[in-house]
This record gives sequence, structure tokens and C-alpha cells, in this order.
Amino acid sequence: MENHEDDFSIEAMSQILNVSRSGYYDWLVRPASMRELADKDLCMEIEKIYYEFGRRYGSDRIHKELQDHGIRTSRTRVERLMAENDLRSIYNTRKKVKTTDSNHDLPVSPNLLNRNFQVMKPNLVWVSDITYIHSKQGWLYLC
Repeated sequence: MENHEDDFSIEAMSQILNVSRSGYYDWLVRPASMRELADKDLCMEIEKIYYEFGRRYGSDRIHKELQDHGIRTSRTRVERLMAENDLRSIYNTRKKVKTTDSNHDLPVSPNLLNRNFQVMKPNLVWVSDITYIHSKQGWLYLC
């Protein structure tokens, strides 16, 4: 209501939102609760850690850092405060693995099978496939 006082009357907004005008005015002058003050302090710590680590830490890692600094709170509270203050971690999208380079002048093996999968005796036609497995050494190929 406070943000829209210039656009609408307090009376109209209070009727639409089903709150009393006196309750709204009481809320305006009410001091912040202990929880609000604690959230404000915690949010300052969250922002400090968030920017210290280059905006790359999400709520899990920030929660862990807070614990390491002796600040006890829940991960869901950290998550909520981060969302309320628009603090989102930056993450890199994974690079697409390029496995085939078809733009070359090398000879291409002929298609001898030509999609005719009916064979008359064993060991006449063999089929294989490869898959790529990411490891600490890099990409491994499994045939």
C-alpha cells in the first residue's frame, strides 16, 4: 500500500486488501521486530560472503560459511533472505562437448550394410558404438 499511495487512496486499497485503515497506519509507525532486525543483520553477513566469493556461492555454501564463522542459522532462512534480496549465484553453463568434426577432407568409410540388418550367418556383420565419459583426466572414450 505504501508504494501505491500516489496511485490509489488508502481507503480503496484497504478495502481491496481487506485490512483496516487504522491497522495500516499502526503498521507504518510500528518499530521493527526482533526477527526483522536479526534478518537485517544476517542479510549483511550473507551479502558480505556473497560478494567475497564473487557472487558464485549459493545458499548451501553461504550457509556453510556462516557456520564456519560461528553464525547459527538454517539453510532455508539463508535461502529466503537471498531470494528476498535478489542474491543469485552466478554459474557457468557447461561447455557442449564436441565429439565429431565432420568438416574434413579425409576419406569416409563406405556404408556396406546400407541399413540391411538381415544377416544369414553369425559374425558376418558387427556393430559398435562409442560413448564419452568425463573423468578427472578429461574425456575417455568407451567402445
